[in-house]
Amino acid sequence: MRRYYEIVDGRLIPTEDENSHIVVFVNPNEAERLYLVGELSLDEHTLSSALDPDELSRVEFEPEHVAVIFKRPRHYSEGDDFLFRICSMGLYLFKDRLIAVLSDDISIFDLGKDLSNISGGLREVLLRLIARSISQFLGHIRAISMVVDELEKKLETSMSNKHLMHLFRLSQSMTYYLSAISSNGVLIDKLRANSVKIEFSKEQEEQLDDLSVDNTQCYKQAEIYSVIMSGMNDARASMVNNNLNILMKRLTVLSIVFLPLNVIAGIFGMSEYTQFTQNIMPLPYAYLLFVLGLFGVGYFTFWLLKRTGLD
Repeated sequence: MRRYYEIVDGRLIPTEDENSHIVVFVNPNEAERLYLVGELSLDEHTLSSALDPDELSRVEFEPEHVAVIFKRPRHYSEGDDFLFRICSMGLYLFKDRLIAVLSDDISIFDLGKDLSNISGGLREVLLRLIARSISQFLGHIRAISMVVDELEKKLETSMSNKHLMHLFRLSQSMTYYLSAISSNGVLIDKLRANSVKIEFSKEQEEQLDDLSVDNTQCYKQAEIYSVIMSGMNDARASMVNNNLNILMKRLTVLSIVFLPLNVIAGIFGMSEYTQFTQNIMPLPYAYLLFVLGLFGVGYFTFWLLKRTGLD
């Protein structure tokens, strides 16, 4: 799938012109791959990297273009089950054209906000796309924090394994985000180091500096949330183990309290002892005395356990 964009009066607008200066390929099919590799001379390995979520961010210089691979958060859907994933995106900057390649069909441009007042041409569009990726990471991190708070409230009244698994998945997501944000930080540093070669203007070099600061802050925020979530998971696991120990302790106390009662009830339930008791006093009074005796033995056993600290 292809989408075409053009910069008109400093704004990015969608068009239907195949000769547009900005073209976005979404999950390109075989024919589009052949066009990218054959007609535009894109390196096949670099093209595959733009569609591989496990690729690291990097910059590669080709004879006719600059290839930029960077990480961005994948669009979350209900089927992801609390697991936020990462995907890659490739930007190929030619002299008069910018090609974007991505794997999933989402809007990479916020036409009303991020891509207005464009004065630096295609290179500024490239930088704003990277900035949008950082902004998306920050938005997802805040969303994860809100979801964690909701799960904590639910876990206060329920020890369901489902909620615990959701917490573990969110913690796993933060690990992926930390790796991706760190990789983007290396990419931004490489762009800054090669700003002259890529022909960035002074203003764009300042934008790169701002991107480096924003990405560092994003990484620090993700790191803080990751540490907090890891500590929460450890504390929650300890609480589950502690609650289980308390439950087992209580069940053990109950077993010890009822053990002598079962022995006494078993002995005096034998036929010869029952006949002996009937000869001493009437049956209703005998059973009443027997039950009171059991209560007394049970209470004494519980009191003894309490004195020894086993309750």
